[in-house]
This record gives sequence, C-alpha cells and structure tokens, in this order.
Amino acid sequence: MKVSVQKDDFDAGAEIRALSRDSSVGAVASFVGVVREVPMTLEHYAGMTEREITKIVEQAGSRWRVRDVTVIHRYGELRPTDQIVLVVVASAHRGDAFAACEFIMDYLKTRAPFWKKELRPEGARWVEARASDDEAAERWESPAKKAG
Repeated sequence: MKVSVQKDDFDAGAEIRALSRDSSVGAVASFVGVVREVPMTLEHYAGMTEREITKIVEQAGSRWRVRDVTVIHRYGELRPTDQIVLVVVASAHRGDAFAACEFIMDYLKTRAPFWKKELRPEGARWVEARASDDEAAERWESPAKKAG
C-alpha cells in the first residue's frame, strides 16, 4: 500500500505499472482526478490526512480482495488540467478492482480532510461539501449502519 499527500505532480503510468508487476494481479483499476475550469488551492492537515486515507484504503481491503493500492493526493496551488488525485487498485479480478477503486474515491471526497479554495475572477471562495458526494459515499454503507 502506498499513500502519499504531496505538492509534486505524479506519473500515473509509472504508478499503474508498479502495481501491475505482480503475476497474481489480473486487473488494475485507476482513477485520475484533474482540476476543472478555475485554479484552486488545496489545504490539508499533515499527518491526520495520511492516517484518514490509510483507513479508507484499509476499509477497501477488508471489503474486496485487493492485492495492492496506491493513493496519491496533491495539495497546494493547482491550475486547470493539473492532476489532483490518483487511485490505483490491483486485484486478481476486475470486479474487486473496480469496486475498491470507486469506494476509495467516494470516501476520499467525503472523509479525507482536505479544504479546497477556488480562485475565481470575482474572488477566492472556499468550496462547500456537495450533497452528491455524500450520496455517492452513502451507497457503500451497510443497511444496518444506515438504520442506526
């Protein structure tokens, strides 16, 4: 497992290849998030952010049969088309790889402690959490947990 919170850009291809070298891996699913339309600044709480991302990856590993996971999330000043986040999941089978990758990304959007400020022409503004992100993460909750 690799979890990195960093200012520097990443090479998605190299990260995917690194998880593809194990002969027991039959599927690698990946997601790359990029900045849209306006520049932004991402802030995080060092140490806590890495711990929370690690917990998310561990949850995915307890739900699906994954061989390895890489999560890289950037912070700092980012411009449109810059890469923000990479999630790579290696598994023996595609279903586990796809599901774990999507789960990790949904939980990153709602549970990882990042704060996003968009730098719009009319001024900077902090971005509020989106209900659609919460709804995406909620679908992974167990029925018993939803009821309680």
